[in-house]
Amino acid sequence: MTDSIPNPAPNAPTEANRARPVRPRRRASVVGVLGELLITAGVVVMLFLGWYVWLNDIIAGAQQQNAASEVQVQLRAEFERDRVQSPDEPSEPRDPGEPPVTAAPPEGEAFGTLIVPRFGDGYVRTIASGVDLQTVLNNPRLGVGHYVETQMPGEIGNVALAAHRTTYGAPFADIAELRVGDRIYVETRDGWYEYVFRNLEYVWPTAVQVLEPVPQAPQVEPNERYLTLTSCNPRFSAAERIIAYAVFETWYPREGGPPAEISGLTQAAAAPTIG
Repeated sequence: MTDSIPNPAPNAPTEANRARPVRPRRRASVVGVLGELLITAGVVVMLFLGWYVWLNDIIAGAQQQNAASEVQVQLRAEFERDRVQSPDEPSEPRDPGEPPVTAAPPEGEAFGTLIVPRFGDGYVRTIASGVDLQTVLNNPRLGVGHYVETQMPGEIGNVALAAHRTTYGAPFADIAELRVGDRIYVETRDGWYEYVFRNLEYVWPTAVQVLEPVPQAPQVEPNERYLTLTSCNPRFSAAERIIAYAVFETWYPREGGPPAEISGLTQAAAAPTIG
C-alpha cells in the first residue's frame, strides 16, 4: 500500500511569497526614522531655547547690575548736592528713628535700588516708578517696578514692587529662595530702608488685595510699613503670582553709612565727607 501524499497546507508560504519584498515594513521603518529625527530636532530646539533664555538673562542681568551701580552714584550725588545747598542743617548723622518718606517720581523714572543678599553677594537692581512692561519691567537698565498706587519707602503702608522671574534679566529669579529673617534693603537718596522677610504666598493674578496698605486686609488701617515683592509663578508661566512679604525693621541715614551686611555693595554710595 502506498502512502497518500497529503495536500499542502492552504496557508503555507510558497517560494513566490517568500521572495516577495515586505513593503509595509519598509514604509514603517522610514516613518520611524523620520519620527526619531523629528524628536531629536525638537529636543535640540528646546535645549537651544533654554540655553538662549539662560544666556539672555545673564547678559541682561549684568546690564541691570551695572545700571543699578550708576543709580547708586546718582543717589549719593543728589544727597551731596542737597547738603551743600542746605549748609545750616546739622552735619551729624540723623537719628535713625522715623524714616523720611521718599518723593514719588514720574512713571518710568528711577528713584532707588533694591539690594537682596539672598539673591547673591552682588545683587543690586534699580527701582523705577510704574510697572509698565516696555518702559520698566522689560527695560535692560531698570527691571524692578513700583506699583504707583502703593506707598513709597518711609510711608506707613505697603511698598509693592514687581519684576520678572524669567527673561529680561529675571530680577526676581530667586524669589522662592527667600527665608524667614532674610534682610531686604531699599536704597534711596536719603539712605537705606531695612525690611525683614516673613513669608511667601501664591495667589491668582486677579488678587490685587496684596497691594493694599495692609496686604490682603483692605478694611484694616495700616500702622506698620511693609514691603511686597510680586512675580509670576510657576517659572515660564503667568498662571499664578508668587508674593513675598517683608516688614520694616529700621533705616540707615546716608550720612551714617550703609548697614554692614551690604557695605560692599554700596561703596559708590558710602557716606560722603561733610566739612
